[in-house]
Amino acid sequence: MAKAHYAIVADIGGTNARFSRVNLLDLSLDQVQVYRCADFATLADALQHFRDEQQLQALTDVAIAIACPVQGDQVQMTNFHWQFSIRAMQHQLQLSSLLVMNDFTAVAMSLPVVQATDCVQIGGGQAKPNQPMAVLGAGTGLGVGHLLPLADQRYHPLPGEGGHVDWAPINQQEWAIYQFLTAKYGHVSPERLLSGPGLEDLYLALALYQQVSAEPLSAAAISEQAMAGTNALAAETIAQFFASLGSIAGNLALTLSTSGGVFIGGGIVPKLLPLIGQSEFRSRFEQKGRFTSFNQAIPTYVITAEQPGLTGAALYLKQTISQQTQGE
Repeated sequence: MAKAHYAIVADIGGTNARFSRVNLLDLSLDQVQVYRCADFATLADALQHFRDEQQLQALTDVAIAIACPVQGDQVQMTNFHWQFSIRAMQHQLQLSSLLVMNDFTAVAMSLPVVQATDCVQIGGGQAKPNQPMAVLGAGTGLGVGHLLPLADQRYHPLPGEGGHVDWAPINQQEWAIYQFLTAKYGHVSPERLLSGPGLEDLYLALALYQQVSAEPLSAAAISEQAMAGTNALAAETIAQFFASLGSIAGNLALTLSTSGGVFIGGGIVPKLLPLIGQSEFRSRFEQKGRFTSFNQAIPTYVITAEQPGLTGAALYLKQTISQQTQGE
């Protein structure tokens, strides 16, 4: 890939759809646009609108990161109604290539690019080079992914749905939260706490546990009032959020021995960065019984890059095109 090769990348969440042109030579992004998913009937409509609005009809290589499992041709979003056939959409929009991946597969792929300059370390530990990494992030849902370094500066992402495993309470307050969420949902996964809707449920669950009166608040309002120090219950909600996030992040570190680091992305945590250092996040990450010292050696970071999903989708597309070219 000796000269500029432009393509389109997208990062599709349960609320917003982000699109950008990318130069695959240096992974630089421009013409970034963010649309509300609810404004379009289908993903194909949103993508075509972006191409028309930005006059990018000539670009026919597209990579899409999307918030749901991608296991075949048929894709159905977890927290939004869009569903589609990859082959049908590629044919409909007359694309040369259409690469679709889980959104946190893309965020995992971004780690080699963002870890040097676009991350803030929380706590101790030191990353070992060329070792597995993990990433998780709370937004409309909870995304989870891993990344394995390969030879020749190539990477293999491991997609997964770790946000939907069982969540285990470890103290009396969390047991009360678990009972609240069980009554509402039946199965309690980490996503039921570590997401925008999860913050809203945590707020009400803590109010019930503490036997205080509280009206429902949006996740944005809870975050804002916690940051401003104007609502004690909101502050306790964020504290519990970070404690639970630390436990889940520590589980990921153990699952694949991620001595390359564990990274926190998503839309929620970077906005609350001033509060995470004061929380139990790192101590809960490390508190793993006989394997406490194991996790103490693994660093944790918050990703501060604005568009890691777009960057990761671009790197994955670049790597895929390069492999195809070498195979010809």
